[in-house]
Amino acid sequence: MKRFEAHASQGSVRYGDEVIRYLLRRQPGRKSSRIAIHVDPDGRVLVDASESASDVQVGAAVRARARWIHGHVTSIRLRVAHVLPREYVSGESLLYLGRRYRLKVTTTIGGAKGVRFRGGYVEVVVQKRNPSVVQAALTDWYRARAKAVLSAQLEKLSASLRWVGSPPPVRFQTMKVQWGSCSPAGRLTLNPHLIKAPRECIDYVLLHELCHLKEHNHGKKFYRLLDMHMPRWQKTKTRLDDLAEDLLNI
Repeated sequence: MKRFEAHASQGSVRYGDEVIRYLLRRQPGRKSSRIAIHVDPDGRVLVDASESASDVQVGAAVRARARWIHGHVTSIRLRVAHVLPREYVSGESLLYLGRRYRLKVTTTIGGAKGVRFRGGYVEVVVQKRNPSVVQAALTDWYRARAKAVLSAQLEKLSASLRWVGSPPPVRFQTMKVQWGSCSPAGRLTLNPHLIKAPRECIDYVLLHELCHLKEHNHGKKFYRLLDMHMPRWQKTKTRLDDLAEDLLNI
């Protein structure tokens, strides 16, 4: 969900016996006194700073929050350790719009193949009970549902925001560490796995990217805009971050 990756470099600081490595992103227009630190759902540490901030200033800012960073990264590592890899067999748990369904794999010879809801199940009909075939069918289904549902919600949210004249162009791309991004030209990229998240989390991601059409970085004006249209966005973001390992488990 980060807009700028240009002018990025690697850095690190020591915290006790640990080394905290981070990606430093230089952002044009950011005030020199403001250095923002984020921990992505996968544990990657991101630091946003102005082009004029020195490496010494950035390192000092990271060290000042080293305890907080270490705590978040450790928590993420523990969560990831309990996420089991999928086998794509009947009985596994799947997520769609925040609700859990059971996977049911059935075979057919010459009949219609595909994915459909059946009660509390997501049924995948294939010719051969092969995990890679089942995975491919589910991946295509999730992408198709994401395009339909997320595009419709994006249009609805766009209509409610004064600075958005019409829904921006959007593409869907699987990403390991981002739910969405906004290019300098105003094109959105959305992760199709977002369709697995609760609707309020989807709205948060879409609103976040739409706010970037007006405010191009993560400065005070951007967060004021986000606060205005989703006052409890921090709680929703935390919920999304806590679900990330499960949502991205493919």
